[in-house]
Amino acid sequence: MSLAFCGNENNSLAYNVDRGVLNNGCFLDALNVVPHIFLLFITFPILFIGWGSQSSKVHIHHSTWLHFPGHNLRWLLTFILLFVLVCEIAEGIVSDGFTQSLHLHLYMPAGLAFMAGITSIIYYHNIETSNFPKLLLALLFYWVLAFLMKTIKFAKYTEHGIGLRQLRYCITGLLVLLYGLLLAVEINVILGRRYLCFTEAMEVKPPEDLQDLGVRFLQPFVNLLSKATYWWMNTFITAAHHRPIDLKVIGKLPIAMRALTNYLKLRKAFESQRVKRPLGSMPQGPKWIWRALRQAFGRPLIISITFRFLADLLGFAGPLCISGIVHHISKDNRTIQPPIKLLGVYFISSQEFLANAYVLAVLLFFALILQRTFLQASYYVAIETGINLRGAIQTKIYNKIMRLCTSNMSMGELTVGQICNLVAIDTNQLMWFFFLCPNLWAMPVQIIVGVILLYYLLGISAFIGATVIAVLAPVQYFVATKLSQAQKSTLEYSSERLKKTNELLRGIKLLKLYAWEHVFCHSVEETRAKELISLQAFALYTTISIFMNAAIPIAAVLTTFVVHVHISEEADLSPAVAFASLSLFHILVTPLFLLSSVVRSTVKALVSAQKLSEFFSSDEIGEEQEPNATMLSGPSNHNSKYQAVPLKVVNRKRHPRDDWNNYSHEGGDPPPQEGDQDLCIRITSGYFTWTDGTPTLSNVDIKVPFGQLTMIVGQVGCGKSSLLLAALGEMQRVSGTVTWNILPSLDSEGDDSPTSDKDAAGDGDIQKRGSVAYASQKPWLLNATLVENITFEMPMIKPRYKAVIEACSLQPDIDILPQGDQTEIGERGIILSGGQRQRIGVARVLYQQTNVVLLDDPFSALDIHLSDHLMQEGILKLLREEKRTVVLVTHKLQYLPHADWIIAMKDGTIQTEGTLKDIQNSDPELFEQWKTLMHRQDGEFEKETVAESMTVLERKNLRRAMYSKEAAKTEEEHEEESVESDEDDNLSQAMRHRATIPWRSCGVYLSSAGLLLLSLLLLSQLFKHSFMVAIDYWLAHWTSHVITAKMDAAGRNCTVAQECGFSHSWYLSVFSVLCCLGIILCLVTSVAVEWTGLRVAKELHHNLLSKIILAPMRLFETTPLGNILNRFSSDTNTIDQHIPATLECLSRSTLLVCVGAGTSGDLQQLEDSTQLPVLSHFSETVEGLTTIRAFRYEPRFRQRLLEYTDANNIASLFLTAANRWLEVRMEYIGACVVLIAAVASITNSLYNHLSTGLVGLGLTYALMVSNYLNWMVRNLADMEVQLGSVKRINGLLKTEPENYEGLMAASQVPDGWPRQGEIQIQNLSVRYDTTLKPVLKQVNAHISPGQKVGICGRTGSGKSSFSLAFFRMVDMFEGRIIIDDIDIAKLPLQTLRSRFSIILQDPILFSGTIRFNLDPEMKATDDMLWEALEIAQLKPVVKTLPGGLDATVTEGGENFSQGQRQLFCLARAFVRKSSILIMDEATASIDMATESILQKVVMTAFADRTVVTIAHRVHTILNADLVIVMKRGIILEYDRPQALLEKEDSVFASFVKADK
Repeated sequence: MSLAFCGNENNSLAYNVDRGVLNNGCFLDALNVVPHIFLLFITFPILFIGWGSQSSKVHIHHSTWLHFPGHNLRWLLTFILLFVLVCEIAEGIVSDGFTQSLHLHLYMPAGLAFMAGITSIIYYHNIETSNFPKLLLALLFYWVLAFLMKTIKFAKYTEHGIGLRQLRYCITGLLVLLYGLLLAVEINVILGRRYLCFTEAMEVKPPEDLQDLGVRFLQPFVNLLSKATYWWMNTFITAAHHRPIDLKVIGKLPIAMRALTNYLKLRKAFESQRVKRPLGSMPQGPKWIWRALRQAFGRPLIISITFRFLADLLGFAGPLCISGIVHHISKDNRTIQPPIKLLGVYFISSQEFLANAYVLAVLLFFALILQRTFLQASYYVAIETGINLRGAIQTKIYNKIMRLCTSNMSMGELTVGQICNLVAIDTNQLMWFFFLCPNLWAMPVQIIVGVILLYYLLGISAFIGATVIAVLAPVQYFVATKLSQAQKSTLEYSSERLKKTNELLRGIKLLKLYAWEHVFCHSVEETRAKELISLQAFALYTTISIFMNAAIPIAAVLTTFVVHVHISEEADLSPAVAFASLSLFHILVTPLFLLSSVVRSTVKALVSAQKLSEFFSSDEIGEEQEPNATMLSGPSNHNSKYQAVPLKVVNRKRHPRDDWNNYSHEGGDPPPQEGDQDLCIRITSGYFTWTDGTPTLSNVDIKVPFGQLTMIVGQVGCGKSSLLLAALGEMQRVSGTVTWNILPSLDSEGDDSPTSDKDAAGDGDIQKRGSVAYASQKPWLLNATLVENITFEMPMIKPRYKAVIEACSLQPDIDILPQGDQTEIGERGIILSGGQRQRIGVARVLYQQTNVVLLDDPFSALDIHLSDHLMQEGILKLLREEKRTVVLVTHKLQYLPHADWIIAMKDGTIQTEGTLKDIQNSDPELFEQWKTLMHRQDGEFEKETVAESMTVLERKNLRRAMYSKEAAKTEEEHEEESVESDEDDNLSQAMRHRATIPWRSCGVYLSSAGLLLLSLLLLSQLFKHSFMVAIDYWLAHWTSHVITAKMDAAGRNCTVAQECGFSHSWYLSVFSVLCCLGIILCLVTSVAVEWTGLRVAKELHHNLLSKIILAPMRLFETTPLGNILNRFSSDTNTIDQHIPATLECLSRSTLLVCVGAGTSGDLQQLEDSTQLPVLSHFSETVEGLTTIRAFRYEPRFRQRLLEYTDANNIASLFLTAANRWLEVRMEYIGACVVLIAAVASITNSLYNHLSTGLVGLGLTYALMVSNYLNWMVRNLADMEVQLGSVKRINGLLKTEPENYEGLMAASQVPDGWPRQGEIQIQNLSVRYDTTLKPVLKQVNAHISPGQKVGICGRTGSGKSSFSLAFFRMVDMFEGRIIIDDIDIAKLPLQTLRSRFSIILQDPILFSGTIRFNLDPEMKATDDMLWEALEIAQLKPVVKTLPGGLDATVTEGGENFSQGQRQLFCLARAFVRKSSILIMDEATASIDMATESILQKVVMTAFADRTVVTIAHRVHTILNADLVIVMKRGIILEYDRPQALLEKEDSVFASFVKADK
């Protein structure tokens, strides 16, 4: 066929120019080529030269920041222009199809215009990148020319009466408009940047974020195309395949997304809420949270919803195009009226254009691409908003925590767990709600449009199908609510199980020593059983929900077609209708499928908002007040804890008496006496309380002098620690005043005004107090390096640091740690022993340079040498010399002579205060009592301290822990030794194992289910898919037959197809049977999946628990507790709830393609690993709240939180962007698949007569594949992450248990063994692990029945190892221990350990009742328990508690003081009446009075039993029958104490001297 620009028919009007050149259609088209050619010629050289030179110079960042005015509008208009040009090309080709010769002029100009359009935007982008606006002149000319040419053409068309009926006329009109708009945009750039016609051009600066090159998240700054396709991620993703991603690679957050920015936005919203309220009162309830969120984050959400609407509307193009294509193919005559010829050129109408199958295929392709782009954009915006919101809320929670009342925490109203849940779960629920929010609005639209289209296709029977869906929707909703209930109950049980597991792991040493593992294991298993029952409910509802999602579309299609066939005889059941309605039903089901999850998410978000509002309205420690407002608060007004009341207003809520008291304090405040000048803290008639009950401290009047050492002494539980906290303002003040003078001079100004520094403020005072160094009784450590824990944000001063380390004798410990003082100390100092933690806490206080130092019992976990050294070097030397005010709470009365001022407490009141001399005169009894306890006179005090340093056993423990950690490390990371920075190091370790789908874990998971279930799972899936395909195939077969029958009928002149013997009924019945079978199989598969999931969850947890509980102590010493706990919490939860669902989704799309997603896996890990620091920072803060507030370090910790949150958010954002990157590409591939399928099937059908039904089937499937592709990828990525937990659990399952079997059976051991308690130790050597050196070497000893033996020695001499050897807790690789003629190595462990009692150094209590703590096996009678409590001096305490023996003990025994806990542990050992009792430094944290009573009691109550005491204070074993002195694992001396004391040179004698 010959080819010419204007065509070459003979009678061609094409070359006819009689009526003027411009009236020739072909010439008009030729004219339109000019501008495009001009642009191509001008820009190409510039682009090539520019590209060549610029790529080397210009840094990537500049390619993104600079946007000329109207940037986004230009991109949008260009996209529309290109689409219209494609339509023009297509229109030209279609209308050219009616002539013999080819008319190039119909589509060649449009093709050139298309090229020019693409060139214009590339050119523009490059100019923008190099910031050289003068070159835009070329574009300006181009737009002017193009606009003029198109206008001429349009004018001529109008003149010749070509109207809107002709498609080309409409297209030309549109192009005129678009070129005009683009011209306007170009002129706007000139006005904006003034690069032309103005004297000076504008200077443009990049946004702040991009001036530093740390920001690598470019989404906000790139151009529209890159935004839509995430093109800027390409370099990042390719880089990610070469090396792991870590925080360095992903850089910083852009300013607009930082937590601080968003927090300020949120705060502004909250403030504006408050302004609207009358009197500015605090709004209550979750409503105000929602309002504030809407105000702060509403706008981006609306954008996201808009995108979603557009995507959903475009989604309906699919079914319509399928219908059109199949309809076009199945037209029998395929004849179309010839087009109209005007101006010598053919024109076609838009109907004819859209009737062309190929045109429809291309339109379908564009619609899909647009739809997917909008959808992903909607997701991205929603997720970004969610992430910003999470950052803002976390910051708000943190700021609230900083102001929380301590009493809430200690009384168990708010536990650390609850706060961590707020952060980990509730903020995430709100974030997820924002993610899913667009769905809420999009669903109704989708459903309404879908039903309308169905009606248009199927008539009335469409409503029947829609009704089926609508009827089942409430059922879906019901199931969804049931699901969330089931989940809630599961959550309750699982948090209870976790609490139990946590206690079990914390107290594992005690449980093993007492042989109580099975009791606790059983209680965990009981909770787990309950949890599994609610998991079954959960699984059942999940099954129903999955089943319904799969079955609803089948049921709907079935009913619709049945009704459709039966209603109308002339039912038009052509393939076009059938497959279009099939696709529509699939679209309709999507919102219903999402409905359940959206509803669930909404419910959860409401609950979370409720929780947050409760939390935000919980009591605070007091707002910042104006100095002249007084804080009044009485026991009666609980809700308004702190109200600022001007001085003369009477608070109506209180008893008048209270008010009277207050005024008497305030008005009658005497002017400060001179004596007050040197007081640092003064409390006058203070009543303080933790809860709203009776005051804990009553009638407190104390003075703390400046620059002196004040000691607070008193019995266990008399309120010494509370007094410090009251002074710090942490307790609720019922009445009285607390006054701080930070410098002696501060006071003189406040003489006249009643609210001077002495005002009765609960917070005015605290505000004035500066930073106070405070060391709590339970040391609080940060999850940071040892140095950071000591310097605590202060600058590093080497000499001072050295001095502090020396005073706390920490040097030897530091030498053991693998990286010295740069070693990371785990959460709560997990790798350190009690004494080490305490010394680090004290070192922190010594290092700070505050005027005031408060030390709460710093000696409780230290042995005598360490505490003496600390007292002399640290407190007396370092602090005294610097003239700092020191308040020291202690039980060690021997230090009293050092005190400048002594406060003695008893039962929450002050017994007496003064110097030691004053007390000797005023209260001689007390003084005498002290003297006897001190075992020494004042004169003897100036003796030499034995200053050999610290505990070697602790060090040994540490060395052991460190060693095994190192061993584990070296295996893993031989290759990379370079440690760049600490945080980085942890992360890079997490990232090292590159993600691949862990097939082995998958095997472990499936094999736990058992063979039967596995085969059922696979077979049911197989059959289900086959039936699904069969249903659709049958539909294609049936509808094709309907068409052939129609054609036959037309041939035979039957009016209705039925008359010619065609009946639907047979096809219909087969169709129905297939559908029903399909539905049944859906049920079977969903049941199989959930059942498998349950079975596996049960198996894995059971195995894990039983393995862990029997594991040797080494495992717990070398693995951080958090790691083991995580296996029980998050990993178990994943296996319980998430894997089955993912499996189900995966199996649904098995037919489809698999694509690996390595990058998002990496980022997922990075996001998880950056979330941990946020959570641990929260829990750390909550635990150290008092310390942080005492130090006044709130701003620093807030800053750190912002850093952690931002790191987490940037990881989340990159994860989102990477997922979008992948999904957009998958969607585009999907769209190409659809296009190819459509073109291929059209061609095939037109030329090879492929049946039309199969064409419909093929297109429907192609559409589904493109939908499922993403599902598949996303589920694979999820699966990969989730199988990680199976892998980790499996790792723990491989631990070797202790050898519980003995050579003798339990029945062979005599009942009362050991009766006498005779112990023979022969040649015993002991080590902690086969890889470590022995800690006891060749020890021999003989202990007669009933002897009281004391073992002493420096810390680390092997004393504790000695006691552990009796229980076979350590590896006895040589020698043996024989007790009552039985070698203990032959006994089963359970039996052996259940026959002895031991009291450990660290007191461990479990939550439950006192009875449970003393006797978990429930073997003892009440009398036995009371007797034990009486021995332990606890009977009076327990008697007063509500419930007596059944009084509750909170987690970790927090509701008792440290000393009381130790006494409970003693009582526990007394309950088990064994003839051998071992006390391991058990009296370390008990005051001396109680201790001496105990010693007497033990000697009497255990007169006939063997008692082995490991002594901290040597004087406690002076009346023992036998003393063993140990050194480095060898027995040095072994004799009666008297005999040893008589020997002048004996080591024991020197110990006793030192302890005097």
